[in-house]
Amino acid sequence: MKMRPYQLEPAEAIINSILKKQGLTFVLIISRQAGKDELLANLIAYLMNLFAHREVGIVVANPTYKPQTLNFIVRLENRLKANLLTKSFWKKRSDYMRMIGSAITSLLSGDKDANVVGATASLLLVINEAQDITPAKYDRDFAPMVASTNATRVIVGTQWTTNTLLAREQDAALELQKQDKIKRVFVYTANDVRKINKPYGQFVDNEIKKLGREHPLVKTQYFCERIDAQAGMFNARRLALMQGDQPEQTQPFPRRTVDENGQLSPRQAGHIYAFTIDVAGMDEAMLELEGMRNPGRDKTTLSIVDIDLEGLEILQAPIYRVVFRLSWHGSNHVDVFGAVSSLIGNWQPQYIVIDATGVGEGLWSMFAKKYPTRTIPIKFTAQTKSEIGYGFIAAIESGRFRDCARTEEVRLQYANCQSEILIGPAKTMRWSVPDGTRDQGGQLIHDDFISADSMVAELDKLDWYVHSETQIIEQADVLQEMDNAY
Repeated sequence: MKMRPYQLEPAEAIINSILKKQGLTFVLIISRQAGKDELLANLIAYLMNLFAHREVGIVVANPTYKPQTLNFIVRLENRLKANLLTKSFWKKRSDYMRMIGSAITSLLSGDKDANVVGATASLLLVINEAQDITPAKYDRDFAPMVASTNATRVIVGTQWTTNTLLAREQDAALELQKQDKIKRVFVYTANDVRKINKPYGQFVDNEIKKLGREHPLVKTQYFCERIDAQAGMFNARRLALMQGDQPEQTQPFPRRTVDENGQLSPRQAGHIYAFTIDVAGMDEAMLELEGMRNPGRDKTTLSIVDIDLEGLEILQAPIYRVVFRLSWHGSNHVDVFGAVSSLIGNWQPQYIVIDATGVGEGLWSMFAKKYPTRTIPIKFTAQTKSEIGYGFIAAIESGRFRDCARTEEVRLQYANCQSEILIGPAKTMRWSVPDGTRDQGGQLIHDDFISADSMVAELDKLDWYVHSETQIIEQADVLQEMDNAY
């Protein structure tokens, strides 16, 4: 089996620990899509063949059964079928077990609810994508599997937050490594992989251009850098990247015109606009019900976004500038609809992105009926909000979001917004201004303006292209060409 240098080095260390019965725990961190699972499949196929004459057990755990464990089973079977030494001898014992002779590999799910009690890892225990398996699940169900033989353990994954199983085991292995000088931690970033695989390096460069070098997924998945599980979502560096580069606009730029010489007016006059709307519930106090006023509740907020396509060819996505903001505090949704419709007539936005969750459904339905081709609804769930959060960060980190209408209220919202990244394959990020957060004057701070701004992530999913002037290409005169030929 051919292995790349960064695959071969840890594989040899693991095999050495097994053969010498050292019972070491190794931590292997490789950037995403660089051959981590290929390494593991090759290693397990080799060990099953080597120990086929003995009753030994290998256990491989992935965070989920579908699709991760099933995908790994397919990868392992492909290795066993392709290798001359194993293709005629391996067999399937059950859905999750593969054998060569007496050597058994059990492929299990590391989901917190999976029942894995009874499996034995007498030869090797592999925890794959360990950043997505909870430490409690590992300590309770998987670690005891090596007890009878003190078998070698391999903790594998791509870096994530500081409170993951992968991070914990890496720190422990580094301490032991300092004591006995036996290398236990192997980390290979995109910079290591690109030395061997140039197309991989080109792909990572494109991801950096699209998402930004400091985007959580770029930092963790390609450069093996940890991020904090809980942190301020918009630190000073991100706020600086968001700094506006033009004055606030209270009116749209005029439409492009053609002068007496047939020349188009300047680029700025052709900007495209979008409205992004975060919807709050109607305040019953506006209906004059005694005792129902709630002045601290969220507002319905509107961000008017200027979409700049000038750098589209280089950036592969637009630049978004928030040029004007408005809000309605406890207003009837019919009144909000009327006010926004008036603004739509003036600004002529190409898209209206609106929160259609819960109380927002009514307002969304009004816009969808009047502006069916322009309205884009968002149904917020934990997952969709997480995706929007990551998308918004990508626009900021790549320098494509500019806040040209920042007020003190907006500044406070961004300064107090917190994010929490959960353990698990979904990489769910929860973000908001924590409930009860107040400013120095005791007023509640919300995140409604941030929610409206973040909807540019939905605009990023659209196919953008630059319109060009009509070109008239004169067709060649075939008859004239024939005359010239003679």
